[in-house]
Amino acid sequence: MISGFIAQKGPMTSIFSEDGKRIAVTRCIAKPLIVTQIKTKEKDGYDAIQLASGTKKTLKQAVSKKLSKLKLDIKPLHFKEFKLTADQIPEVGSSISIDSVFTKDDQIDVTGISKGHGFAGVIKRHGFKKQPLLGASNYVRHPGSIGAQTPGKVVKGKKMPGHFGVETTTVSGLKVFSVNTETNEILIKGSIPGSLNSWLIISKI
Repeated sequence: MISGFIAQKGPMTSIFSEDGKRIAVTRCIAKPLIVTQIKTKEKDGYDAIQLASGTKKTLKQAVSKKLSKLKLDIKPLHFKEFKLTADQIPEVGSSISIDSVFTKDDQIDVTGISKGHGFAGVIKRHGFKKQPLLGASNYVRHPGSIGAQTPGKVVKGKKMPGHFGVETTTVSGLKVFSVNTETNEILIKGSIPGSLNSWLIISKI
């Protein structure tokens, strides 16, 4: 129906498959999404469906007016657009569940905001190797030379210490292990970016 879904990251756990293999999975909460707008080529220039997810205490006045016109008694935290993958177009105000989008063994991409690690050095941030343990020990984890006599400056984009994490990260080629509509859970094989309870965008490949 749509090309992706919004979910909330849960803890990682282990599941045993039918042949007895232990598989590491991430448990995500994927509650039904409410359709708030249908965009068409004639009116908007492209085909898409706008969906609302999550809840918050207060809304902006413009958003509140829009939802009141649609007669929707919700206070969503996010609005996200997804492409249509079928000819069937849902109605505004209807809900879309996770089982109508994904099934077992589907190939997916998961996008989230990575965990923050604060100020980090080049070894942790960029994977540099340590310097030889020959001279002073307090220079082992230093980056070394950052420039030459020519051009006489540090080139823009040089890998140096700095803020590490809190970036939009996508992990490709993951698989759906199972989908449970009773508990609104989706189990994804492997690890995915983000901290616990952070929001994710799961997209079909």
